[in-house]
Amino acid sequence: MFKIIKSWLKSSLIIILLVTIFLGINTAGWTPSSYAALPSGNAITDGKALLRYALPIKNEPIRQLQASLEDISSQLRANRRWGAISKDLSKASRVLDKPSQILASVPEERQPQAEKWVTELKSGVAKLQELTQTKDKEQILQEKNKLLNLVSLLEESMVKEFPFEVPDEYSNLPQLKGRATIEFKTNKGDLSVVVDGYSAPVTSGNFVDLVQRGFYNGLEFTRSEESYVLQTGDPPGKEQGFIDPKTGKYRAVPLEILAEGDKAPTYGITLEDAGRYLDMPVLPFSSFGALAMARPETQVNGGSSQVFFFLFEPELTPAGRNLLDGRYSVFGYLTEGKDVLDKLKAGDKIESATVTQGLENLVEP
Repeated sequence: MFKIIKSWLKSSLIIILLVTIFLGINTAGWTPSSYAALPSGNAITDGKALLRYALPIKNEPIRQLQASLEDISSQLRANRRWGAISKDLSKASRVLDKPSQILASVPEERQPQAEKWVTELKSGVAKLQELTQTKDKEQILQEKNKLLNLVSLLEESMVKEFPFEVPDEYSNLPQLKGRATIEFKTNKGDLSVVVDGYSAPVTSGNFVDLVQRGFYNGLEFTRSEESYVLQTGDPPGKEQGFIDPKTGKYRAVPLEILAEGDKAPTYGITLEDAGRYLDMPVLPFSSFGALAMARPETQVNGGSSQVFFFLFEPELTPAGRNLLDGRYSVFGYLTEGKDVLDKLKAGDKIESATVTQGLENLVEP
């Protein structure tokens, strides 16, 4: 019932993509030929970066700082372009030389902590500039990641209020008005996931509520396909989703997708069916470890408890040009444990799932 897409998708996706890129052929089941070119620039493949960009904030300096620091990883992969890294750090330093422009977006009560983060960022960028002289790649990456964690905290402090109202028809479902961190303990190691209620409050709220109930404790991963998906959430017995003990009924969760430029998510319709072929989801399937809601293939509002991790290499699934973006609700990303996720297979078990941060953002119906 919960086939994410027919079993031939994995191989056909690669074939279709290659044909589209190299021959420009209009392929049935793909986006129209006028839309088939890859998006300009490289897709963002880091889950933490996607979460940063998904925050509902408007502050150009902090985005410039974020982009400059994130670019360091790309430069290190490209034969260690030290000159380009120095330029990135110079840009970051110039942004931090005008802290008032960053702090202008932070509510007054959060300003003291934000000022400390800015100070730490300034000293951290200076340290990175010194490290470029040593050309120690690993140490540079470690320090860069520390700074981006500070950027994340600073950006999250800029969010003043929840940006939209969820339609009344879904008021019977839990909602996550913010973000939460989930820690999974599995028989092969630990995973950490951040779920994003700013972009998918109903899907995220349902998931966090189930985690809090202990629903996933002891469940097996029921489906795994190498370089494709890893799925879990099918409870023992004949049921294929969560049965709410208060109502005795299957809790169904609507398809929920926030597209770039929209003020609120769309519900109950895929972007394809809505004719929005060019539109990009705020949370795309471009990162290894994207977490999404599984559903019966023909029932867009039939999801419940079954979820899947996306395992495709991003190079084969450019954001907005694959067969999953806009058809399934991504609601979070793996932030720690990529090696563990890569080893998990069908039959492996979730020993426990725990909400470690953000439970206060869960709003019960």
